[in-house]
Amino acid sequence: MNAVPVVIVLAAGAGTRFRGHSHKLTQAFAGSTVLGTTLSQVIASRLPLVVVTTAALRELVKSHVASHDVVVVPDPPARGRDPADPLGMGYSIAAGVRARGDSPGWLVLPGDMPMVRPETLRAVVDGLADHPVAYAQHGGRRGHPVAFAAELFSELATLTGDEGARRIVARYPAAAVEVPDPGVLLDLDTEDDLHRLRQFHAAPSLSRPMRPGA
Repeated sequence: MNAVPVVIVLAAGAGTRFRGHSHKLTQAFAGSTVLGTTLSQVIASRLPLVVVTTAALRELVKSHVASHDVVVVPDPPARGRDPADPLGMGYSIAAGVRARGDSPGWLVLPGDMPMVRPETLRAVVDGLADHPVAYAQHGGRRGHPVAFAAELFSELATLTGDEGARRIVARYPAAAVEVPDPGVLLDLDTEDDLHRLRQFHAAPSLSRPMRPGA
């Protein structure tokens, strides 16, 4: 059994709101790609990880992590998901949880959040000490990642559809882990989001950790 929870990086979405010529996770960012930067942050946290992705992004993922840490799921529809379709964020979370079913917990992080800091990941893991669910919060606003204790395995492993784990989060006592990391609120859906992320990364006063008491 792993000593600490596993980070499940979600990289299997279609990214239909991004209108660029290639997938949003492959866009250039911080000398790498959006997904590559996210994975680098997770690796720097020294937490174990598993990446749930599709065949189209498998080689990009494998350039950053070992093959045994990659779970490939079917490609989602390119446009217009059927509400009855079992694929989606919930399906990806379940695939990652089942792949690391012996873990003492799981930390779910979307692959399009490259500014979440390594220390934030570890802080959210610590939030599981007294709660079955913990999530990152910045300035009182809920963000990602979200962590789940091992006791929730059966519910997480059977998730389907595109709702993710919202119902589980709502059902159990959760620890809001306040962090000095605005990256927990910054994801990438559109070209404007990508521009904003690049500006954020380029501004040291915004992206660096805050000093205690600042």
